[in-house]
Amino acid sequence: MDEKVIFRSQFSPVKILTPLALLLLPLLAFAGPQLYLAGDSTMANKPADLPEYGWGQALPRFFSDPAMVHNHAMNGRSTLSFITEGRWQKIVDVLQPGDFVIIQFGHNDEKIDKPDVGTDVKTAFPENLRRFVREVRAKQASPILATPVARRKFDAAGKLQPTHGTYPDAVRAVALEEKVPLLELERATSAWLQATGDEPSKKFFMWIEPGKFEKLPKGSQDNTHFVEAGAVHVAALAVAQIREQKLPLAQWLK
Repeated sequence: MDEKVIFRSQFSPVKILTPLALLLLPLLAFAGPQLYLAGDSTMANKPADLPEYGWGQALPRFFSDPAMVHNHAMNGRSTLSFITEGRWQKIVDVLQPGDFVIIQFGHNDEKIDKPDVGTDVKTAFPENLRRFVREVRAKQASPILATPVARRKFDAAGKLQPTHGTYPDAVRAVALEEKVPLLELERATSAWLQATGDEPSKKFFMWIEPGKFEKLPKGSQDNTHFVEAGAVHVAALAVAQIREQKLPLAQWLK
C-alpha cells in the first residue's frame, strides 16, 4: 500500500495524498487561467533569425507566469481566414472556464480584393467578431477585443495618417454592443507614433539596412511590422490598458 502523507491547504483543512499526488502538487499549485491570442502578423510570433517581432510575442514577459500566454496569431490572417483555416477552433477547443482571449484583427480584413481573406466592414467583419466573443463566453472564458495597431504613415507635414478605414470603429461598435473589454491599440499606438515622430519612429519598425541580416540582403522598409523594441512598447501599451481598466486579467501581471 502507498505511504500516505498529510497535506494542509488553505482551501481545505487536511488532505491525504499518495506519493503520486505529491508529484503533481507543483502543477496543481500553479494551475491558473490561460491567455490565448488571436490575430495577425503584428501580434504573431516571428522566426528567431529575423529581427521582426510581434507584440503578442513580447506579451509573456509582462506576466508572472509567461507560459500562460499562448500566441495563435499568424501572419496574413483575417477574421475570415483565421476561421476557415481552423485556427479559431483550435483555441475554442482548449478553452477552460476562467481563461482569457485577446482578439485583434483588421489589417488583413481590409484586403477586400482577396475573397479568401478580406471581409466587409459592415457585415462579415463584425459578424466574425461577434462569433468570437460568443464562442469564448460559451466556454465560460473572457473575450477581450483590440483595435488594430497603427501603421507608420506620416504626411509631408509630419502628421500620422490613419490607414485602417472604419475597421477600428467596427471593433469598437462590437465591443460596446457585446459589452466586451476593449484594448484601444489603434489610438494608443497612433499617439505614440505621433509623439515619437516620423524619422525617430523608424527604429521601432522593420526599417533594416541592406546586408545586416542574411535573410534580408536588400534590407527592409516596412511600416507595418515591428522589431523587438516596437513590439515590447506595444505590449506595454496593451498591459497599461489592462491595468487601467482593472480587467480580471490584471491580477496575473507582474
